[in-house]
Amino acid sequence: MASSPSPLGSYVGSWAPEPVTVADPMHAGPTAALSVVLGLPDAAADGLLPPLWHWLYFLAWPPRQALGADGHPAQGHFMPPLPDRQRMWAGGRCEITAPLRLGEDAERVSSLTSVAVKEERGMLFVTERHEFRQRGRVCAVEEQDIVYRSGRTTGQHPASLDRTTVPQAADPWRLAVRTDPVLLFRFSALTANSHRIHYDAPYARDEEGYPGLLVHGPLLALLMLELPRRHTPESRVRSLSYRLRRPVFAGEHLAIRGTPSGSGADLHVATHREERHATAQVAFA
Repeated sequence: MASSPSPLGSYVGSWAPEPVTVADPMHAGPTAALSVVLGLPDAAADGLLPPLWHWLYFLAWPPRQALGADGHPAQGHFMPPLPDRQRMWAGGRCEITAPLRLGEDAERVSSLTSVAVKEERGMLFVTERHEFRQRGRVCAVEEQDIVYRSGRTTGQHPASLDRTTVPQAADPWRLAVRTDPVLLFRFSALTANSHRIHYDAPYARDEEGYPGLLVHGPLLALLMLELPRRHTPESRVRSLSYRLRRPVFAGEHLAIRGTPSGSGADLHVATHREERHATAQVAFA
């Protein structure tokens, strides 16, 4: 008789990776490129990086032989030693003391904050902490919540996609977006994301059971943050939190919605299928 799978906790009981520091000269090129990809004027014309656009920097490019069949790195310093690992970005938080400046050396110090095992759900919750420094001081502190599963699972996804229905939006702040494979491919390139679910449609369908290409969770977060940047450009984001709840697929019409609330705003991403695929809250300085 085959033995039952080992509990998730047995794989990570002694897993305690050391902090890692990475430097970046913060060239303006990636920011200018993402501005073009999103159809924006230069988002950092003043030399200051918009919130979370540091995802374009401090990138790692592992060699081809270091990638798994899904295109994602097979190993990584902060990736738990689980067999047949499946990774999902669940959300995060960021406190911003001062925006990072383009053209000036910066460093990111990354560490593991917490590991929580949910055996009954077959999940491992990992929180990574990233501290961004420039000019000898901490400019921002970000936490990312990552969920890992051991083995493939089938989610509750639509069997086919409706690419015609446009969700209605009555919120004070709104932005209509329709993603396509070209946008996802370009965003993957700018963020060094080689996960095939974002650009290889046959793989996404046949191997992972999705009805189409997945829109990047970080792209949804950046689109939500476009609302305060466009509607209240004089306000500086002091802190933000976001949660990625349900996947969105390429070709679907998105309604990015927002409502000012006191000294901040509540934001979310909707489709005709669901009102809140992703949510975010921001507080202004």
